[in-house]
Amino acid sequence: MVDSKAYADQEVISRVLTGEKAFFEIIVRRFNAALYKVGRGYGFDLEDTKDLMQETFINAYQHLKSFEGRSSFQTWLIRIMLNNCYRKKQKQVHGLYGQQLVTLQSGEEGNWRDAHNNTDRFMQRRELAHIIEQALSKVPYAYRVVFTLREINDLSVADTAGLLGISEGNVKVRLNRAKAMLKNEISKVYAPSDLFEFNLIHCDEIVAGVMGEILAG
Repeated sequence: MVDSKAYADQEVISRVLTGEKAFFEIIVRRFNAALYKVGRGYGFDLEDTKDLMQETFINAYQHLKSFEGRSSFQTWLIRIMLNNCYRKKQKQVHGLYGQQLVTLQSGEEGNWRDAHNNTDRFMQRRELAHIIEQALSKVPYAYRVVFTLREINDLSVADTAGLLGISEGNVKVRLNRAKAMLKNEISKVYAPSDLFEFNLIHCDEIVAGVMGEILAG
């Protein structure tokens, strides 16, 4: 696997466009979590989100030449993901997709006592993430997607406005309303970054699927 930290986005794109397909793995690993959060924030379950992610990465690879750098590559990629989510949602005719609790990993080590304390903290984080995810699923899409892009994916107000085709002022208003709606479901202190964490097992699965299709082409 290529060392992803050694290359900026534009350099990776250039290498892929000159025929070094293996470099696209850097893109997949670098933006897996961001696309995952978009899919879950849109309301899709784990399996549908993974399908949408793979579709998005393949779309991005097929149209990589069209990326002009007017926005960040992440913004360009998220726009493709949002379009795919919208199309899939339009095809949905029966009910809502089931919500699945996302597995979180504490990643903490230590002695037995520390491990016990870490387990308690892990369970608290897991429950907090579940509470936030369930609350967010009840927020109308127009507000939920702004919250997802700004608070979970950490996009700027300008990028969020550009992706959604609304004014920056509208982004701020919708974000504030989304937070207000969540207050009835969650405590005053919450950690949006704990939401929808992308398990490394799923990351490797997406990488294998995308790269298998690209390298076979």
